[in-house]
Amino acid sequence: MRARDIMSNPVVTVGPHTSVRDIAGLLFKHRISAVPVVDEGRLVGIVSEGDLLHRYEIGTADAGRGSWWRRILGPDDSVASYVKSHAARARYVMTEDVVTVSPDTTLARIAQLLEQHRIKRVPVLEDGKLVGIVSRSDLVRALAAREWVEADGLDDDAIYEQLSEELEQQPWWRSLMTNVVVSDGVVHYYGAFDSEAHKEAARVAAENVPGVRGVEDHRLPMATLSWSV
Repeated sequence: MRARDIMSNPVVTVGPHTSVRDIAGLLFKHRISAVPVVDEGRLVGIVSEGDLLHRYEIGTADAGRGSWWRRILGPDDSVASYVKSHAARARYVMTEDVVTVSPDTTLARIAQLLEQHRIKRVPVLEDGKLVGIVSRSDLVRALAAREWVEADGLDDDAIYEQLSEELEQQPWWRSLMTNVVVSDGVVHYYGAFDSEAHKEAARVAAENVPGVRGVEDHRLPMATLSWSV
């Protein structure tokens, strides 16, 4: 799946001169955590709940400035902090460096960007125009709405092939230590495993293969095995 398949559209947007009060009202009304700032059709920034966290109106302007000695010895960000907490328009409080994606960006890449940049959403741009937005909640909704395919008709050979392909792609899998057997839809593991975490991962891999009715792991921990020549 890609961004175009799950993005929210149309997107609630504001202009650079939209008041902070109106922005707060939009976030509350639409139950969203951020609004893109658009100027003549061009994305110029985004205002999120985080941008409105420290505001003089509610007495939180100094909440994020830290101790007095850090303010004295650290970099002088007092001017920027004052503007951020007192400015009345979007242009002064918005985050300008916005991470964006295209409609064809994969969900895997989007999840990576959200985690890497510690953000909650990414605007979707096509030919420079804002066409949607993908948030963490959109990813969760996509998971909830996914059509889980029941594949009881798969035979044991097909299950074995699909499971083997998945396992061989994983860096933790030790094919020389484990023998995989599929019988009547039940996956059996024989041999040895490195740790309980590896054992659990192998079970998860098997359970995700359509048609698997059960998993039985007969392997022994490597630490308990004694090898003789």
